[in-house]
Amino acid sequence: MHTPAIRLPAAECFARVRTGAAVLADVREPSEWTSGVAHLAALLPLSDLVGDRAHWKPFLQAQRTAKREILVYCAAGARSNQVAQTLANEGFRAANVGSLREWAAAGWQIVPPTP
Repeated sequence: MHTPAIRLPAAECFARVRTGAAVLADVREPSEWTSGVAHLAALLPLSDLVGDRAHWKPFLQAQRTAKREILVYCAAGARSNQVAQTLANEGFRAANVGSLREWAAAGWQIVPPTP
């Protein structure tokens, strides 16, 4: 049984991320990050989540320990929906927050990716 992904507008998520109650994750692929990423976003591609989870495992463990909500975005919203559903099915509090364009339009700072 699949848990439907919660869809939240970017503007509603700002306070959650800023206070540390939630963490933001960019689930686009590394080649897409060169166009910029949302400030404070963890860079965790969907391919790693469905692969060996080399980057996702420590990230998820930290979020479970800290009891933080995971807010995910991608280029258009489809991949972030898939990730949010997967994480919710695994017991995480997760929400799809749409696309990077939506975050930028809502006023969130877009920055160059950091390695």
